[in-house]
Amino acid sequence: MTTDLAHLYRGYIACLNRQAWPDLGRFVADDVHYNDERIGLSGYRAMLEQDFERIPDLSFTIHLLVADPPFVASRLAFDCTPKGELFGLAVDGRRVSFSENVFYEFEDGKIARVWSVIDKAAIEAQL
Repeated sequence: MTTDLAHLYRGYIACLNRQAWPDLGRFVADDVHYNDERIGLSGYRAMLEQDFERIPDLSFTIHLLVADPPFVASRLAFDCTPKGELFGLAVDGRRVSFSENVFYEFEDGKIARVWSVIDKAAIEAQL
């Protein structure tokens, strides 16, 4: 089961990197919660689409992945060039590298809850 969940998660990350939004429902539950707020699949998709709009070269890279069903913990790495602001910081087209520590809870083979912490201090240090 642990291997299956890790494989499923890698498929989810590949879906994000392809921006295959019609396929997102294969990985994310209709009533998904993000940082304890129910945003639903449509809200989750809108959040991701906005991320890619603000960061045209956005790519999710898994640096660490731990699966302990029904949970997945991952450290994602980013090296990108955001337009304008990023997390309230004036990045204005400068290349930045940062990480995200994110935890997922799966239900019935789909992401039901997400808790995310972005390393904003790493971005600030580069500006």
